[in-house]
Amino acid sequence: MQHKKGFTLIEILIVIGLIAVLAGVLIVALNPARQFSQARNAQRWNNIDTIISSIIANTTDNKGTFTCVAGAIPSTPATGVDMEKTGGYDIGSCLVPTFAASLPVDPSAVGAHWKDATDYDSGYNVYRDATSGRITVSAPGAELGETISMTR
Repeated sequence: MQHKKGFTLIEILIVIGLIAVLAGVLIVALNPARQFSQARNAQRWNNIDTIISSIIANTTDNKGTFTCVAGAIPSTPATGVDMEKTGGYDIGSCLVPTFAASLPVDPSAVGAHWKDATDYDSGYNVYRDATSGRITVSAPGAELGETISMTR
């Protein structure tokens, strides 16, 4: 009698089943959609820091006064004014290219884009508090219920 060595079909099916269960548990545990949302929120924090730092640099270079052809930063409610060329606060030409290489754009805002200082929509809001004079930049497109806003 010859004895053939190898795995039986049942053994192979059991191993494949265990691998499938472990892979399913791993995918659920990692939750890729949540991970991508967290990554986009991290990018939003970085972007609003870049914008507000550029505004502060402009203000510092101009002896404490923000200088922009679009005029003073709007003093509006906490919802702010969208930074865009048309229909918002046109801040692009005041910051680019002197204080930032380009105006950052929200990573997933519908319609947000940066072409140049004459064609853009950042997807971010900016306003200056009328009382304190502090500037707030916010990301209305934040995900996972997170509020992304920075005030200086």
